[in-house]
Amino acid sequence: MKKSILVLTALAGLFLASSCQSFKKGEGGLEYKFFEDKGGDKAVGGDVLAMDIIVKTDRDSLLASTYDLGLPQIAPVIPDSLVQGGYPGDNNSILKMLGEGDSATFKLNLDTMAARTGQPKPDFADKYIQFTIKVKKLFKKGSLTDSALFDQVNKYYLAEMEGLKKTEEGKIAKYVEKNKLQPKKTASGLQYVIKEEGTGANPVVGDTVVINYTGGLTNDKVFDTSLKAVAEKEKISHPMKQYEPLRVRIGHTPVIQGWTEGLQLLKKGSKATFIIPSSLGYGERQQSNLIPPYAPLVFDVEVIDIIAGPKGDTPQVTPQAGSPLETPIN
Repeated sequence: MKKSILVLTALAGLFLASSCQSFKKGEGGLEYKFFEDKGGDKAVGGDVLAMDIIVKTDRDSLLASTYDLGLPQIAPVIPDSLVQGGYPGDNNSILKMLGEGDSATFKLNLDTMAARTGQPKPDFADKYIQFTIKVKKLFKKGSLTDSALFDQVNKYYLAEMEGLKKTEEGKIAKYVEKNKLQPKKTASGLQYVIKEEGTGANPVVGDTVVINYTGGLTNDKVFDTSLKAVAEKEKISHPMKQYEPLRVRIGHTPVIQGWTEGLQLLKKGSKATFIIPSSLGYGERQQSNLIPPYAPLVFDVEVIDIIAGPKGDTPQVTPQAGSPLETPIN
């Protein structure tokens, strides 16, 4: 996964600091170490944290990272009176150790979690799950009403979203330059490169296009594919997904607008790359922990077959966000 130089530098600083310190012991088997403690107010029940976070297993597998999304995670601190099944050393107690500007790594003990909650340990980790957190903003509840606190948090998050939106054009331009592409651009903003020209007629509304595809972001992070080998290589394979060519009936199968437009540019046998702006993809909506708001999408597509539909067919669905169908499976 490729990140900006600034993000890499920040992460390198955190992990360099971590190598020079030993973990301290906390309640419930929790282990932790601080890289930076600003000495300010710590979070209490009712407060809200905006934070960057990296979640990994003790097998060094990455589970989630806000650095991939470009947006902080908003984490409410639950008051003790409202916590059900909580215990010292759990997720909520971790948040209470943090204040604005603080950064730390926490190892959440899975044996303690299983014993206290009665839930089995996850099969993707052995002893602990590790959280590396950098607090960007602490919203104090104090005497504020819930509505007033929400307004503060929402205003902050919308500003972060707007900042992310402004980076979209630069991400596309950087991707095109890095890969030395010379894409064509449609009036809607879709950019495409036909790498191998197919034969026959272009599909129209009502036709079914059979394709293999791989979808990713401009940072080369792959989030979905119809190819099992690619899914395994990128470590995104899902046991419930069938890895086989996808059938898209144009105007009927609910796919993102960039696909509806792009597939009609390709003939049978074509291989192409679509660079899809968020206005033709997911827009401002985040898709789980895979795709951030305002994310330009990159799809490599191969047209296996085109099956003609009935003449005079009209669209039955409105193009909508998906990956490429509704939401990603992985």
